[in-house]
Amino acid sequence: MNQNSGLYIVFSFVVALIMAYVATPIAKRLSFKIGAVDVPKDNRRMHKEPKALLGGLAIFYGFLVSVLCFADFKLASGSVNYNLIGILIGSVIVVTLGVFDDIKPRRAVFKLLIQIVAALIPVLLGVRVFAVRNPLTGLLMTIPDWLSIAGSVLWIVGVTNAVNLIDGLDGLAAGVSSIAAVALLSILLIEHSSSVTLLVMAAALAGACFGFLPYNFNPAKLFMGDTGATFLGFVLACISIQGPFKTYVAFTVPLLVLGLPIFDTLFAIIRRLLKRQPIMAPDRGHLHHKLIDRGFSHRSTVVILYGLSAMLAISGIIMLLTDISRALILIVSIVLFGLFSFTLMNRSEEPEDKKDE
Repeated sequence: MNQNSGLYIVFSFVVALIMAYVATPIAKRLSFKIGAVDVPKDNRRMHKEPKALLGGLAIFYGFLVSVLCFADFKLASGSVNYNLIGILIGSVIVVTLGVFDDIKPRRAVFKLLIQIVAALIPVLLGVRVFAVRNPLTGLLMTIPDWLSIAGSVLWIVGVTNAVNLIDGLDGLAAGVSSIAAVALLSILLIEHSSSVTLLVMAAALAGACFGFLPYNFNPAKLFMGDTGATFLGFVLACISIQGPFKTYVAFTVPLLVLGLPIFDTLFAIIRRLLKRQPIMAPDRGHLHHKLIDRGFSHRSTVVILYGLSAMLAISGIIMLLTDISRALILIVSIVLFGLFSFTLMNRSEEPEDKKDE
């Protein structure tokens, strides 16, 4: 990390924040103009009136402008930074797919195929894990190319959809993604990453989310839609398998940093398999739905999930700084506190939103 990296981080965050904030009202107007509007038509949706869906375009715009301004498109060796180019091309594909899907929903299989193509581009250009560290011996184990490519594509596509699946409440996906981006940035700084590009991307992603949140926090003026949620998941996944993460123990730290969307998605898959439902079929069984059903208000639910996401991210950082046992103490504490809180919670408690009316 050179002496200008700190300034690059600050400026990339600020530029992305300002650009996303300024672009969001324009994205809202564009959404209504081209018909990218979410009309509530089932009990999974928490809003009661049509909402614009292309807020994700503002997030992407803020991120893109910042990265183009501050990221290194050439490495110190003078060669082209193909990793960055691959991520940007893949992001454009994911965002384009998201826009069309927000205008008119596409079939799940079609979206999955396009996401795989988008993930393959950065992976084939070097954005993948090449080795993992044996937790018992500490030695690096090289991964065969086929497994490296397949595993990295699976990771990117999985996280892309995981973030999309938690986008069910105002401000939830943007807030959780910004927490994850800040956590990844913190780990890169702790590990003294020499890649200015990774630092800039993490800071820009967090800044773009913060710029969008004033419009998206409850009560939301518009949504990010699949355009924003899949883009956030895609970039977070790409960042989390580069730099120090390439050789870390079996994705442990990225798994914790992105723990909330990943675990919620895994539980959703298991739940749908047990009910013999299609894996991609939407339902009302996600964690945020459960909290709402137990009487928490919309805002309280989002804040609780922010806290859970932050604690998981901090666990990952603690694991990096110390050892697994210390991180497990925090994780177990979170689980026990959650179980205790749910036990005391009166299921029939009136939501705060209704009390305010």
